[in-house]
Amino acid sequence: MCPDLDAGCSLADSCKAEDLKKFKDEHPGYKVVSYVNTTAAVKALTDVVVTSGNAKKVIDSFPEDEKIIFGPDYNLGSYINSVTGRQMLLWQGGCHVHERFSVEEIVKLKQAHPDAVVMAHLECKGPVLAIADVVGSTAVMLKYAQEHGGREYIVATEAGILHEMQRTCPDCRFYPVPPEVSEGSVGCHCNECQYMKLNTLEKVYNALKNECPAIEIDAAIAEAAVRPIQRMLALS
Repeated sequence: MCPDLDAGCSLADSCKAEDLKKFKDEHPGYKVVSYVNTTAAVKALTDVVVTSGNAKKVIDSFPEDEKIIFGPDYNLGSYINSVTGRQMLLWQGGCHVHERFSVEEIVKLKQAHPDAVVMAHLECKGPVLAIADVVGSTAVMLKYAQEHGGREYIVATEAGILHEMQRTCPDCRFYPVPPEVSEGSVGCHCNECQYMKLNTLEKVYNALKNECPAIEIDAAIAEAAVRPIQRMLALS
């Protein structure tokens, strides 16, 4: 079920199964490692799935000379390459929220809050990660705030996590990094995922109550998509 059929994912949309298959065919002998934010059809073409929290551990499980295609998030793949010394082939995909964070906006917040700790999600671009004090998954950032309470934090990720951070760390202050705004741009200048926000509580309630809208996946694709998830769980 999906509460709203328009609630897609820009990261998943950046890697179509037919394009990945063509890329695989052009690079025989390569293993495919896919981020969890992908479609079932892409997972069916994947050897192992990863999250931002376990990506390095899973990649480290491969032999050093293993040929790997990593996708779709280019920023996460680039970070893993930098900390492991790998030379994985990186898919040119990304999350529209994390792509918009900029060093300039973080510097502005840091000037206003000089004692604040800068935290950035691994889906952010390299320059943003380079100036962050803490880099990692949302779970890593949340745990850090919980273990280092009573501080200020500048947070570069989708704003939804700030609610949980504030709930579990009431003595802390969290400042969301606004996206870079180009001259003459109009509309919302916030760091929220427009697709995630389509799934309201009312829609979730109706989906659970009525068991619709339903998402139908071909049985063969579904079976193939489960295998790389199972391998990830075994490696993690």
